[in-house]
Amino acid sequence: MPTPTPSPDELLVFTGSYTPDTGGNGAGLAAVRFAPKTGSLTDEPRVSPVPVSGASFLAAHPSLDVIYSTNESDTGAVSAVVRQDEEVLSPLGAPVSSGGANPCHLTVHPDGHWLLTANYGSDTMPGSVAVHRLDTDGRICELTDVAVHEGTGPVAGRQESSHAHQVLVTPDGRFVLATDLGADAVFTYRLDTGTGRLQRIAVNRTRPGSGPRHLAFAPDGAYAWSADELSSTLTCHRYDPDTGTLAEVSRVPATTVPDVANQPGGIVASPCGRFVWVTNRGADTVAAFRVTGTSLQPIGEVPSGGIWPRGLALVAGHLLVANQHSGTLAVLRVLPTGALSRPAPAAHVPSVVCTLAL
Repeated sequence: MPTPTPSPDELLVFTGSYTPDTGGNGAGLAAVRFAPKTGSLTDEPRVSPVPVSGASFLAAHPSLDVIYSTNESDTGAVSAVVRQDEEVLSPLGAPVSSGGANPCHLTVHPDGHWLLTANYGSDTMPGSVAVHRLDTDGRICELTDVAVHEGTGPVAGRQESSHAHQVLVTPDGRFVLATDLGADAVFTYRLDTGTGRLQRIAVNRTRPGSGPRHLAFAPDGAYAWSADELSSTLTCHRYDPDTGTLAEVSRVPATTVPDVANQPGGIVASPCGRFVWVTNRGADTVAAFRVTGTSLQPIGEVPSGGIWPRGLALVAGHLLVANQHSGTLAVLRVLPTGALSRPAPAAHVPSVVCTLAL
């Protein structure tokens, strides 16, 4: 986004949280200040919160001062907010139907013309991926397609139907991938950038009961790592740029903490390609891994600075950890080895689940 940060020593970090109408006690879309030199956060208001309902994931337009948010509920919607200057956020139109239930992730196509949303689904509605056209000012316009997922898995109570959890454009820009926790699959699509329609290219099956949640690509795009929520593993997949398909090559446990029911959440790969980090909900840690060929080697894990760490973002040499149940946003410094420092005092952000640094 073109607006400069407030100062060279400070970044504005937008936070998304569940609101009272969606089972949380957060403000929706808010902001904190982050000082990379010291690793400190302050929740002293710089930007007035915007009451976006169920703001469970945020994404930025590639060239406009516009932020997009999911509105996670059974009557799913997506919202756009325009950043008018450093300290003023205003809704850009009314929320628009997401085309499905419980939207939990979204991304803007690199050309800036399309918003892609992953709808988790509900008891009565399967998971899906939706496409909206974006106007020249970033406003969300008509729904151009909804690709409904099919499939189930063996985990009772979690995999009775499909549950899309993430949608992203591959690093080469050729394909759209959508993870599906309920179907144990990653769906490959091609987006027609003239019509906004999705063409399904492949269904990449993952191990039964793995529940792929989020993907993070290696910088060169050759591999992608998945955080597998239901099997508490990280899987390395080889990406084929000609077909848009993924093939498993290795996997490792997401945590070394014994005797804990654990669900990996956010996953991040380093820009240098040497490290991968993941949040562990249950163990309440962030684990660090070294990339060795096509395998991940555990470096260690540290406390997440709260309870139920969900969102994870790499910002200026630090990891920002959104601890949902404790309502804390913690900072971990990334050491040259890829290991992590223990968290400093965290900022209080009720029901925080995601961040977006600008």
